[in-house]
Amino acid sequence: MEFHPVTEDRWDDFERLFGPSGAYSGCWCMWWRITRSEFDRNGNEGNRKAMKALMGPECIPGILGYENGEPVGWCSVAPRGDYASLNRSRVLKPVDDQPVWSIVCFFIHKNHRRQGVTVKLIEGAVQYAKENGAKIVEAYPTRPRGKQLGPESSFMGIPRLFTRAGFVRVAEPSEAKAIMRYYVPQ
Repeated sequence: MEFHPVTEDRWDDFERLFGPSGAYSGCWCMWWRITRSEFDRNGNEGNRKAMKALMGPECIPGILGYENGEPVGWCSVAPRGDYASLNRSRVLKPVDDQPVWSIVCFFIHKNHRRQGVTVKLIEGAVQYAKENGAKIVEAYPTRPRGKQLGPESSFMGIPRLFTRAGFVRVAEPSEAKAIMRYYVPQ
């Protein structure tokens, strides 16, 4: 796989991967970026437009993973400050005052699920964050608690995939969530 930051020139690839329904029910990966009421008001088309408007030289919302030139996976990775709703979360509040980059979402094309794409995206996201000065990359995976989760319930990943990529648990703020970190070697 190869990875590329999602810039304006990669919008068509991003849109093709997300499809007409905008990944999970019209989210267009705006869930953690705006208020819940704004997200609901936007709907599919509004969230699509909001994500497209977000992309520019000052904002790269994540990376796309490609196989044979085709986009097969997405990972939203950026400094935590870029995620307004994450910063308001009572459950996923910061564990300390360290600056972190956050991984908050994945979307894998249905034909490429269960093939190790998520772990590769995590590794690609860590590399991208490191190249942009990150010292800590943080994630907020959903703990399956003995059941298999569908893609709409595991869009933030699951702990074992982050463990495979070198992350460690730093907190368990709820029964359903873990906070995990990758410490970039200095």
